[in-house]
Amino acid sequence: MQRRWKLSSAQRAEMWSRWKAGQSLNEIGRALGKDHVVIQFLLARHGGIAPVARRRSQLHSPWPSGKTSPAESLAVARCGGIAQGLNCACSTVSREVARHGGRAQYRANEADQRAWESARRPKLYLLATHSKLQVIVTSKLIADRSPEVS
Repeated sequence: MQRRWKLSSAQRAEMWSRWKAGQSLNEIGRALGKDHVVIQFLLARHGGIAPVARRRSQLHSPWPSGKTSPAESLAVARCGGIAQGLNCACSTVSREVARHGGRAQYRANEADQRAWESARRPKLYLLATHSKLQVIVTSKLIADRSPEVS
């Protein structure tokens, strides 16, 4: 039987809160029903620091309002005059529809999900890949020193 290494988003949030509270890998693993090695692997991927929650950037939206909702995307697929309603160029609307299969195949929810998934970056945190930096940061945090914002 193969065991799953992945955790649901609720389990990940619980793992990070337990880790931050100082619980051991074994305690966290027992609470989540996973082996402590799995917990260690998942924590080490991010250098022991909880990743920032993903959110959409308003700078990278094709719409002038800064947001693309599934409702707006559906409107793009079904209405030829939607570009005027959104106050954007027709080429922007046609590019959005063409990018996701054309008029016949365009589905707003699928297009939105694909855009969200493609924005993901597999890049690891610097602390996760540099053990010397981990040691320096940990020692500074233990010494109660933190970066100052200028």
